Amino acid sequence: MATRTLVRQLQSTIYRAEQMTPVRPLAMPPPGSGLKPVFGNPGLPVIGHTVTVLTDLLEASRRRYAEFGPVSWGVTLGAKTVTVIGPDALEALATNRDKAFGNEGFYDYLIGPFFRRGILLLDFDEHLHHRRIMQRAFTRDRLNGYLDVMTPAIERALAQWRPIERFPVYTASKRLTLDLATEVFVGERPGAEADQLSRAFVAAVHGGHALVRADVPGGTWARGLRARRFLENYFRERIPAKRAGSGQDLFSVLCRAQSDDGDSYSDEDVVNHMIFALMAAHDTSTITLAMTAHHLGKHPEWQDRVREESLALGKPAIEYGDLERLPALDMVVKESMRINAPVGGLFRETVKDTEILGHYIPAGTKVAGQVYATQRMPEWWTNPDVFDPERFAEHRREDKTHRYAWAPFGGGAHKCIGMHFGVMEVKAILHQLLLRYRWKVSPDYEPPMRYGTGPMPTDGLPINLTRIR
Repeated sequence: MATRTLVRQLQSTIYRAEQMTPVRPLAMPPPGSGLKPVFGNPGLPVIGHTVTVLTDLLEASRRRYAEFGPVSWGVTLGAKTVTVIGPDALEALATNRDKAFGNEGFYDYLIGPFFRRGILLLDFDEHLHHRRIMQRAFTRDRLNGYLDVMTPAIERALAQWRPIERFPVYTASKRLTLDLATEVFVGERPGAEADQLSRAFVAAVHGGHALVRADVPGGTWARGLRARRFLENYFRERIPAKRAGSGQDLFSVLCRAQSDDGDSYSDEDVVNHMIFALMAAHDTSTITLAMTAHHLGKHPEWQDRVREESLALGKPAIEYGDLERLPALDMVVKESMRINAPVGGLFRETVKDTEILGHYIPAGTKVAGQVYATQRMPEWWTNPDVFDPERFAEHRREDKTHRYAWAPFGGGAHKCIGMHFGVMEVKAILHQLLLRYRWKVSPDYEPPMRYGTGPMPTDGLPINLTRIR
């Protein structure tokens, strides 16, 4: 407790130091435009607001919203960035009606060296072209096939979880989702090669989180670049066999997929999309699964409720058609994704002068849409820091106050193409987990968090795990 208090005091001190830098406009609007300038401040020398963004993003966002409103600017990870908060701002960014916001520029700056030309990093007509082909990999029939492969893999993994007082559920979930990704997406069964693939993938993800963004020998960035090269060679060498075969893993499907117009992916496209898909499928599912388990451990009444629902289903593992038969679990997962958005932001760069909520945004400006903060603001949610799955029940539906009040999958043309796969994976694991185990979390325990793709725990997220006999 003393350590947590000390960390909070340090974060507050850093935030105050950041705010002491002078407030000024990002750029002045063209005369006669009727637009307002975006105000903000650069933060600390060199690092800007990076420390508070990575360690205390929610509180920092709330403070900036109170000071500047829904649109402000600052410097983070070396980039001058406009931050927007609130459903209206997220909608403007995601729907992109004027085609003023591109994905490639900002995402390439953040993760491009490791996940270049993944589906999220493509823009406009090119993105639509690639998306039409990729949709073949996420039809209902395909999802059924992935679940058939996933079910025994989940059974094997959960059977190895050890009932102990401080079971690291985040660490175990990360291992499980990695194994599922390599088996379901790549077609690689557990073994030495799958382990090597997983290690390379993890190094590439960590590369995108590096603070020192340079190819320094031994550094996180450098290890990520080496991992990217390994992944490129791994996938490229296996493409001929995958194209010629009849496998049902995502890798095989992408090698053979065609749009209605007969378009297909080149070898280079397949490599890029597979590397990105592994990241997208793994990190987000890990956060959602682990944080849902955490909340269920702190709220035993909800754990009992969803377990009774799973028991009533009468199946050791769910089928795709069962997903709609677990309404309580659906509310719990949605609430977990609201509190801990697995993808915390939408990142864009303006390709021409534009505006957001009447504020002037010049061409070449990096823009971050705060999904995480929006889903935790009292302006749109009742008691936003309280775990309350009933807010998604039909008689309340707080998520319907605005179509972008709850937006963990983004929206518009770039809405997550694998969202149905991700939800299916998390629910399939939780169903089996609830039938095998009970777990508890101390009511006063709050996990230390950092920011990656979204807020994630840094201590493995311990739970008191016991087996149901």
